[in-house]
Amino acid sequence: MLQLWNLFEFAGTIAFAVSGAIVGMTRNMDVFGITVLAVLTAVGGGMIRDVLAGYTPPMALENPGNLLLSVLTALAMSWLFASYRVAGRKRQIVTFFYIAADTVGLASFTVTGTLTGLSQGRPHTFVYPIMLGLLTAVGGGVLRDLMAQRIPSVLSTDVYATASLAGSLVMCLCWHYESQDLAPWLGAFMVVALRFFAVRFRWQLIHPMERRKRGEGIKNGR
Repeated sequence: MLQLWNLFEFAGTIAFAVSGAIVGMTRNMDVFGITVLAVLTAVGGGMIRDVLAGYTPPMALENPGNLLLSVLTALAMSWLFASYRVAGRKRQIVTFFYIAADTVGLASFTVTGTLTGLSQGRPHTFVYPIMLGLLTAVGGGVLRDLMAQRIPSVLSTDVYATASLAGSLVMCLCWHYESQDLAPWLGAFMVVALRFFAVRFRWQLIHPMERRKRGEGIKNGR
């Protein structure tokens, strides 16, 4: 199980570092700012997970492999952007890679966070592993968006945190009632599937103010 945890941690670190770097570049930051956003996105959620789970200092500081990996990823992304002009159709490709990387990171860190909670042996409640999975998955993205002066995706975008919650819940159910080996893969699949359908079909949670505006518009039209 440790090897599987490391696999998802590795995938999530690279994926979130890519998404953080892309946000920094679209905000026209210099290479330092791009690297800061990449590092925050890649290791921020994991550090929150470790502190809440009682692992101090966080693994990103004690064993800085993931920290260095996110820095290298940011530098590689900066070089790619500097070498290839992004315009027209290429912008659509960048958007695709951002969504894909963010989805992989969300799924991977949902798994590592939930696995951390489940491995600590709390069989009577799903709240702890689910919340640990959610905070691991969205924590780095929240830090990234705040630093980039954006409304965090978890608060405004289509199905995002909801996908993480669903994936974590599926993991917990599978872990306790089916197969512990299968649980991480089912959880990751659930997150990726929900994010895919949410982006593809533009699924949205209820926005009360938008409903109110539409209602007022209909009344005024009458």
